[in-house]
Amino acid sequence: MYVTRLLHTRYRLNDLDASVKFYKEVLGLEEVRRHKSPRGSELVFLKAPLSEETIELCHFPSSGPVAVQSDLTHLAFEVESLETFGKHLETLGLKFSDGPHYKSDGSGGFAFVDAPEGYEIELIQRSPAAKSGSGTY
Repeated sequence: MYVTRLLHTRYRLNDLDASVKFYKEVLGLEEVRRHKSPRGSELVFLKAPLSEETIELCHFPSSGPVAVQSDLTHLAFEVESLETFGKHLETLGLKFSDGPHYKSDGSGGFAFVDAPEGYEIELIQRSPAAKSGSGTY
């Protein structure tokens, strides 16, 4: 029997409060639950409005400080408009760390913003044709 569904992705953090604030206020994720694990990790689960999968943010100081390596991993989220999202970032005093970059065929684009711990967040804008499956991204 193979796995049937991705449930969540975990990112361990040094500052849980700063990261939860970023994911909620900057990305608009919803906090779905929060608890302490049996071994003492503080866990917060968040999800995007149209997704079932969650992100687990974990604070576990006894395992040592977190040092995020450059270009090791990232989360990717779909946005309706990179331009509109960029304006949203500006209102929060933030900016894209890379991009936006648009495909020459008009099928979409992407940009990155850095989360507080240094994890990269990729934002992807797809054209209506790409969303319906008749285009590629």
